Amino acid sequence: MNPTKRRTVIAGNWKMNFTPAEATAFINEVKPLVAGKDNCDVIFCAPYVTIAAAQEAAKGSNIKIGAENVHFAEKGAYTGEVSAQMLTACGVEYVIIGHSERRQYFGETDETVNLRTKAALAAGMKVILCLGEVKEQRLSGITDEVVAMQTKLDLLGVTADQMKNVIIAYEPVWAIGTGLTATPEQAEETCGVIRKTLAALYGEEVAEATTIQYGGSMNEKNAGELLAKPNVDGGLIGGASLVAEKFKAIVDAAQ
Repeated sequence: MNPTKRRTVIAGNWKMNFTPAEATAFINEVKPLVAGKDNCDVIFCAPYVTIAAAQEAAKGSNIKIGAENVHFAEKGAYTGEVSAQMLTACGVEYVIIGHSERRQYFGETDETVNLRTKAALAAGMKVILCLGEVKEQRLSGITDEVVAMQTKLDLLGVTADQMKNVIIAYEPVWAIGTGLTATPEQAEETCGVIRKTLAALYGEEVAEATTIQYGGSMNEKNAGELLAKPNVDGGLIGGASLVAEKFKAIVDAAQ
């Protein structure tokens, strides 16, 4: 982390977990554990049906509630989708876009990720933009090329000013839900490639101000070592964001 240049962000991605009642109970459990931890932003991105309950439970705390995805159209014949305007009307500030599970299971591409990103930014939302390589790309030695290209394609048409509302989450796809984790050195190297790509696109000032999270199975055991790296500015947390004490330990590491 480099807190003198950019904000540290610890964001939980609940995925398809928690009913509204369970979300309320969890937020109430975790609130006192992260209270006063002001050296980082604390966010939980929730399934659509739990957002209202999570927001109500989080009132008066330092916890912010986000969404896990958004469509690129304002409205229309897109059964099952939710627009940025719908989310902002519900008071949602943050949204995850381009998570590897969306790309793998639901056909998201860099083109649709880019459209969703621009739609969310135009609606005034803050975007957690996910990108990263699959195992075959890592083993083939083309990780740097893959993440640089994804960064360019996913941010196509996004202005330097809009980058103030973009957080990038580097998630090595081979490390998500597998128990594998990139070494701190691998995470630092690849986050550095992303920052270098941002500098080429927007200049050094924007690149240095952009928060880049690590999103590949960060947990209470490896968070401290990962967050000690200068280009790792936080975490996008999966499984560990469902257990209050584990999530607290990650937030503590960010202090």
